[in-house]
Amino acid sequence: MTVMTKKPENPTAHLTEADVEQIGVELDAIRQSIIDDRGAADAAYIRRMVDVQRKLELGSRAVLLASAFPPAWVAGTIGLSIAKILENMEIGHNVMHGQWDWMRDPKIHSSTWEWDNASTAEGWKHSHNEVHHTYTNIVGKDNDLGYGIMRVDEDQRWIPMYLAQPLWNAINACFFEYGIAAYDLELGKNLSIPKEKRSDEFKRRARNTITKIRKQATKDYVVNPALALPFGGFLPALAANFTANVVRNVWSHSVIMCGHFPEGVETFERKAIPENETRGQWYVRQMLGSANISGSKAMHLMTGNLSHQIEHHLFPDLPSNRYAEIAPQVKALFDKYELRYHEAPLPQQVGSAWHKVVRLSLPNGFMTTTTPKNLPSQMKLLYGMATGGPKVRRAAQARLEQQARRIKAAKAA
Repeated sequence: MTVMTKKPENPTAHLTEADVEQIGVELDAIRQSIIDDRGAADAAYIRRMVDVQRKLELGSRAVLLASAFPPAWVAGTIGLSIAKILENMEIGHNVMHGQWDWMRDPKIHSSTWEWDNASTAEGWKHSHNEVHHTYTNIVGKDNDLGYGIMRVDEDQRWIPMYLAQPLWNAINACFFEYGIAAYDLELGKNLSIPKEKRSDEFKRRARNTITKIRKQATKDYVVNPALALPFGGFLPALAANFTANVVRNVWSHSVIMCGHFPEGVETFERKAIPENETRGQWYVRQMLGSANISGSKAMHLMTGNLSHQIEHHLFPDLPSNRYAEIAPQVKALFDKYELRYHEAPLPQQVGSAWHKVVRLSLPNGFMTTTTPKNLPSQMKLLYGMATGGPKVRRAAQARLEQQARRIKAAKAA
């Protein structure tokens, strides 16, 4: 996952400045065509989605009152999991992007929506809408890229802590909503500041987040289980709510990883981004820094249409139900300018993203140079790098990279 400017082949090298700006013109035209056409059918779609989601959640919670009976527990847990996924992905995420603000419906508006998640709408809209979508995949600027806790690029200096990266990623997947809340607060940075020097703004946002978490926990782990108490279902209902939250978290984490982290998705150096980035340049960065998931209409719905991550990053404020419609036009534009439209089925994208997580948890070149025959000696080398000092790591890293280059050269010959 080397930043694009340091790769042997730049996928945009064949584009002229005029090409880049023309891409911007053509994408603006696609966007405008949807803006001019959105109307009653789109409004009916999102209102229907909200209605279906709320009825599914209410019905599932009602079924969980009888969760002491295994069939009711299974049905209620599945229904609640789907309801939470729909609320977070197709409704909450997209409403808070302002995709439906044009309806001027105060009940479905980015300024009023508060989602079923540990993260506050205010914090999420800042970190996601304002930061991530502006600085997509710029290493050191876009913390969505690894959420500030993972090694996401070969140029990041490897340290032994990264060996645990796959474990951190798995834990983060299970409790993703809390990881996002901490990320929204820039918790690591702010907690490193002495308490008396922390800004009032951080303290205010932290209080709001704690209040939101308490409210969510009370609903899922106190009120709903308590209602099942007369039917002997307190603990089963508690377990069902916990399971539904974990299912929603793992699914959301997987979808987001597929959109940003598979092998072949480009990352960018901060210094390589023009100070006055043009619309066309921004569009090209979104095109190369995103990946799609191919699949059925049901899968697209359950991902909040973030399976069309490329289209979403190009047009984050367009109604999500229109991404499938414009995807062929966007793909044709990729083909026209000889750019890669990164798309693959869900299992392939998830596998690719996890492969990268594991690969970057190890020193550069380790996986390339390791075979079943030399595994014992490679593990000894890795142990030495993990327990040795910086000089030991640098020397071992240089040898690994040299060996990896030789292997690649031999394969290419």
